[in-house]
Amino acid sequence: MDLEDWRKKIDEINGQLLELLSERARCALEVGKIKRANGQPIYVPERETAVLRQLESLNEGPLSNEAVQRIFRQIIDEARRLEQEHVGEEAE
Repeated sequence: MDLEDWRKKIDEINGQLLELLSERARCALEVGKIKRANGQPIYVPERETAVLRQLESLNEGPLSNEAVQRIFRQIIDEARRLEQEHVGEEAE
């Protein structure tokens, strides 16, 4: 494969990642609804730690565990922000 082939493959993967991230965000919104209905906090540090540990155990590289953690901390932070925004919209 040449450079353009690899770039095309990366573009395709980016599209797939975006679809999966959007699906993950929709799931997070549903989790947020359940938490609100049950009076539970949006942020549960133990859950975040468990998710990151699970990802470490699944990681086969080439990304380091630290890189995976940085990426997923950002994904988790954005999901939490989305949940918090959604709570504010429902209150209006």
